[in-house]
Amino acid sequence: MDSTPTPARPWRTALLAGMASFLDSSALVTAGIVVGTLYAEDMGLSDGQIGLVLGLQTMAFAVGALFGGRLGDRFGRRRVFTWSMVVYAVGAALFAVAGGPTPLITGAVVVGLAIGADLPVSLAMINEQAPEGKKATLVVFSSVLWNIGIAVTMLLSAVLSGLGATGGRVLFGYLVVVALIVLGLRWTMRESTEWQAARQAVEVGEAVRFRDLAQLVRPPLLIGLLATGLYYAMWNVGANTMGQFGSFLYVNVGGGDVATYSLVSTIGLGIGLAAGFVFMRFVDTAARPHMFAAGSAIIVLAWIVPLLTGFNEFSLLATLLLSGLGSSFAGETLYKVWSQELFPTLLRGTAQGSTIAFGRVAASLVGFGTPALASASPALTFTGVALLAAFAGAIGLLWVPRLPGARQLAAAER
Repeated sequence: MDSTPTPARPWRTALLAGMASFLDSSALVTAGIVVGTLYAEDMGLSDGQIGLVLGLQTMAFAVGALFGGRLGDRFGRRRVFTWSMVVYAVGAALFAVAGGPTPLITGAVVVGLAIGADLPVSLAMINEQAPEGKKATLVVFSSVLWNIGIAVTMLLSAVLSGLGATGGRVLFGYLVVVALIVLGLRWTMRESTEWQAARQAVEVGEAVRFRDLAQLVRPPLLIGLLATGLYYAMWNVGANTMGQFGSFLYVNVGGGDVATYSLVSTIGLGIGLAAGFVFMRFVDTAARPHMFAAGSAIIVLAWIVPLLTGFNEFSLLATLLLSGLGSSFAGETLYKVWSQELFPTLLRGTAQGSTIAFGRVAASLVGFGTPALASASPALTFTGVALLAAFAGAIGLLWVPRLPGARQLAAAER
């Protein structure tokens, strides 16, 4: 029988730990807007330099997730996600004061490493501190915060973009301030009670077979690692395509303009936020698989619409809105939940850090060829993404439900 006490104030933990998702999306969007436009003209950045800065930020995120998840399992959640905020603030400050490509590259790597290390550890903390029956709900809350981070950044950029590079520096300065506030509040948090209990069990010599890293490359944990890793990577190709190249597709393939795309993107964020709150209400109930199936179908439909109706402004806006709506009930939202449920406490961060790294690297590699492929053959591009989304949905519907959860594995060990 689990004697671990129910932690107090789980929503406070979910908010402070979930700020990793807020700062993740804020950093990605801010870097894209500022480096790609506001700094580019002021510093004379070439397309290659812009791509290098943004690409390195994504790669650094993957590396940070890989190592941060493991450090969180070995040394505790609190220690890793406290120091990650210090590193994040330093990286954002480097962006804010940068005068050329070298400090931009350094800032991108530092921010990427920090938020990559923070995310798997923070999600594990949320899950472990949540009461039974609310664990998935509070993990999904982090996805809501991710959308809020984008919305706030878009609003601030709309106000500050007229200031040019100075506006970009203010945007990064805002991230420094938020990171320092989160750091101060996280400093008052206690370590995960579930992680502490698991560590104590190891120290007194109880049988906790799944604490060993080698177990992740053996069944049954290997099967869960493969399922969640493949799901996240396949879904993330579409999400990354829309996130990084949505405006490119809308302008160069659909014949639209950036202003319209930005307006509809803001509307889509509102829809995604509303859907996210709805999903929080049902994710811990029997309705979850039905909502996931609906979300997966909507994501596939999003990429099929232009194939059926032609590549134009209307069809690409439909792709934007439908993919955002579907991902509120599937995609990374459910991936985060599964990653908490399928792995034992002392391997939870390691497992999720590994699959996050795999998914982000896969999406970034595909992204290198996306502009050229989309310009040459938009039909092939959208068909490929639709097929990957369909395969991801099949994994979530047919494979993941058959995997043993962490509690079942622990019970089998007793």
